[in-house]
Amino acid sequence: MTPLDHDLRRERDFHDLCRTTLHRMADGAAERVVTGEDVSASGADAEALGYRLRSHAKELREEPPGPMFFGRLDHTDGRSHHIGRRRIGAHPAEPPLVVDWRAPVARAFYQARRDDPRGVAVRRRFGWAPYSEGDSADLTGLEDEHLALPAPAPGTAPGAERGAAPEAALGDGAGADRVPDARRGAGAASGPGAACETGTATGGLLAAEIERPRVGPMRDIAATIQPEQDDLVRAPLSASLCVQGAPGTGKTAVGLHRAAYLLYTHPRRVQRGGLLILGPNRAFLAYVSEVLPALGERDVRQTTVDEEIARTVGHEPRAEDTDAAAAVKHDARMAAVLHRALYARVAPPAGELAVPDGAYRWRVPADELAALVAEVRAEAPPYLVGRERLRSRVVRALRARAERRAGPVGAAWERRAGRSRPVAALLDACWPRATPEQVLAEVLADPRDPVLTGAERAAIRWARPPRSYRSARWTAADLVLLDELAAALERPAGYGHIVVDEAQDLSPMQCRAVARRTAASGSLTVLGDLAQGTAPWAARDWREQLAHLGRPDARVTALTAGYRVPGAVVELANRLLAALPVDVPPARSVRRDGEVTVRAVDVLETAVVDAVRAALAREGSVGVVVADAAYGRTREVLAAAGVPAGHPGEVAADAPRVTVVPAGLAKGLEYDHVILAEPATVAGGDPRGLSRLYVALTRAVSRLDVLHARPLPPELRAE
Repeated sequence: MTPLDHDLRRERDFHDLCRTTLHRMADGAAERVVTGEDVSASGADAEALGYRLRSHAKELREEPPGPMFFGRLDHTDGRSHHIGRRRIGAHPAEPPLVVDWRAPVARAFYQARRDDPRGVAVRRRFGWAPYSEGDSADLTGLEDEHLALPAPAPGTAPGAERGAAPEAALGDGAGADRVPDARRGAGAASGPGAACETGTATGGLLAAEIERPRVGPMRDIAATIQPEQDDLVRAPLSASLCVQGAPGTGKTAVGLHRAAYLLYTHPRRVQRGGLLILGPNRAFLAYVSEVLPALGERDVRQTTVDEEIARTVGHEPRAEDTDAAAAVKHDARMAAVLHRALYARVAPPAGELAVPDGAYRWRVPADELAALVAEVRAEAPPYLVGRERLRSRVVRALRARAERRAGPVGAAWERRAGRSRPVAALLDACWPRATPEQVLAEVLADPRDPVLTGAERAAIRWARPPRSYRSARWTAADLVLLDELAAALERPAGYGHIVVDEAQDLSPMQCRAVARRTAASGSLTVLGDLAQGTAPWAARDWREQLAHLGRPDARVTALTAGYRVPGAVVELANRLLAALPVDVPPARSVRRDGEVTVRAVDVLETAVVDAVRAALAREGSVGVVVADAAYGRTREVLAAAGVPAGHPGEVAADAPRVTVVPAGLAKGLEYDHVILAEPATVAGGDPRGLSRLYVALTRAVSRLDVLHARPLPPELRAE
């Protein structure tokens, strides 16, 4: 048995020990739930302690099956740490068998390199069989990077001083010893990795993990986080970030891993305020739904902006806007229109206030009341807060008169005065009650605000106003306006941290809705790619978008090194960038693999079926991306050919390998083999059509087959 084979056997034995320890941790947590009932000082303490113990026991009991660790650090001082997705230890006070990837000591696993080893002598990566559920026999390979060795002599192949084979080199001069993996896709030592953005490199196991076929939901990247990604993941809680990420750079994974990191590092602060994940659509959320649970974080709300708004306002969309009406309603000017419509209800009193009190009648003159209304109005509080603030100041004026005449009055007298009919009548006249639905119905029934042009007012005006705002049929854009009004009436509580993905497609009014959901001391992680903006109001500049999100000074970081999309696919997609109305750096891939085929065909439907069958003969998932209008017909054609096809976001274990994807829902999804049918139809000729085509082209992680019966868009034609 070679030394490397001996290492592999020892690591398998250690893995079995870790798995046994994890089972004991789960049993111990369940036992503490029972015994914890007898150690609390009060009922409230018992409830709080019980909730915490039950949550911990549930978390361990529902731990997803999988390898206990993916890496190991051997430090120059003799210490050694295995790195995994969660801490595994026999006792909380004892050194753990496995360190959580988010722990400070684990950062060196992602950041150490030959010129900055950070006290690491050897970094070891482990290769696991695909879809392993944690059987130690699935540990099929390991790879060591010797970071503390002296630099090799000039002209010496990396690793040659130890007799390592040249194909085991890591490209940055770090030596690599490997146990080769006999299983394809399981971390096979298939040659040197490609250079990363930071100048380090991906070794065989790391490259194989990144390039592993995409079947089922999105996986976590805890084992493959790159240094520039790690910097973003571990950014402070107080920092709001904007990540401009080219296709395949891992921006979505960065956002989800940052959420997991913040929950680990600041559990009380983040859980107290709450953490919210906002995605572009349900298909995207289904695709990424397993990432946080795999990292041990299950109680995180994941939804879309529209669904979050609908939940808050208590309505569902029951009508549709015209394109012109939707464009006006999503415009930032509508915030001022609604604000003026709401506060137009505030008016000075028509006369004095007289409040009877036994034999006395306390009077406040109209000019003093008008000054109170103007004073509160100038403070610009939320509308309902302003109403109660006016009530309080009117009562204060009455109390001053009563105390001058009859001496001090108590709190009971103030409550009586505040609830008296004359005071209530004054408030209803000067600061009347209002609901979001009532105000919006008045605006849409007869829009008059001069900030809108005549054509814009006509676009949003109801053709047939309902009898009452209670029977109104609201559109999705109307719900955004209702949310704006609800916040103007009463400021909502915010989340401690929000991760918003595909943020370039949010309208200014949707951005304001997100900003309102961020607590004053909270922060945002904004993810997106300006080149992938496909909405009519898609952002063209991050600074403007961040201003709408309430974080104009957030740091903007561009990720350009792609780990998912092969270089051949990126090169084709980059041809479109010059024609897009945004200024973004071109994407580049660290992968030199991948296949791209562009074919003119006579009968598109027949060619699509043949391409799908050919793709099914190879490993991995297959996505057929078509124009939205062709979605139904494409499914019918595949069904008639005997090819089962799933829906976007369908990630169940028994889901078909083939998915038909409307181009409008393709954002954020990925497939091993993508068949793009008729690029000219996907582009469609509208102003954002080329951005939609750019999204469609960059969904492939291994192979891209472009089929067209019509001429290609000029930007895609070969020079």
